[in-house]
Amino acid sequence: MNRILVIDDDIELCELLTDYLTPEGFAVETIHDSPTGLARAVGGGFALVVLDVMLPGMSGFDVLRQLREKSRVPVLMLTARGDDVDRIVGLEMGADDYLPKPFNPRELVARIRAIQRRVEAPGERVEGTGAIEARLTVGDLELDVSARAVWRDGVAVDLTSVEFSLLEVLLRSAGKVILREDLVRKVLGRRLSPYDRSIDVHISSLRKKLGHRLGPHERIKTVRGVGYIYAKPGINHDA
Repeated sequence: MNRILVIDDDIELCELLTDYLTPEGFAVETIHDSPTGLARAVGGGFALVVLDVMLPGMSGFDVLRQLREKSRVPVLMLTARGDDVDRIVGLEMGADDYLPKPFNPRELVARIRAIQRRVEAPGERVEGTGAIEARLTVGDLELDVSARAVWRDGVAVDLTSVEFSLLEVLLRSAGKVILREDLVRKVLGRRLSPYDRSIDVHISSLRKKLGHRLGPHERIKTVRGVGYIYAKPGINHDA
């Protein structure tokens, strides 16, 4: 399903995106005000929402906050400010990715397709077997790849699509350090660029939702300057 909702008060930009995205196989609907956009995002059955931060009245952050109370539809934020704060806040509130204005439409398509691949991915093949491991259990967590669902001690944990994909990569390599650039490539579908803190913000969100500790150890430990490691029971990662 390639129905995309664009919520942006820049009518000219919306027309440009429609003209560019339609030949790429997307059915695009554009909304220019926050309340209508929010209502359509909640009930419209879209595969993805492109949401501008700088909307009049109800800001894009307000729309995202209310949308996340009712839906897990993937959201790509458009930010016009040069300050990283907007981008970080959007990610912390549950956005899947962001793109600063002005941007190349090709980059927007690449970001959209990367998000789609995360949502549609059936899981990774188990090395040496050719089989897909559909359910992962590490410590107090259980992850179902096909259902894209996570439970901690039997209680469901609500994750965004990018948080789920990030957690899946971490669990598959539990007990091993994963480089930041590898996480960005596998989860966000792009190369790590200087000053890009997206993956770090998503890690922070996972820590808050899953709990910072797994037994006596940090659940997701930062290996400074290198990457992250998800704690595996029975292994002392603090040594």
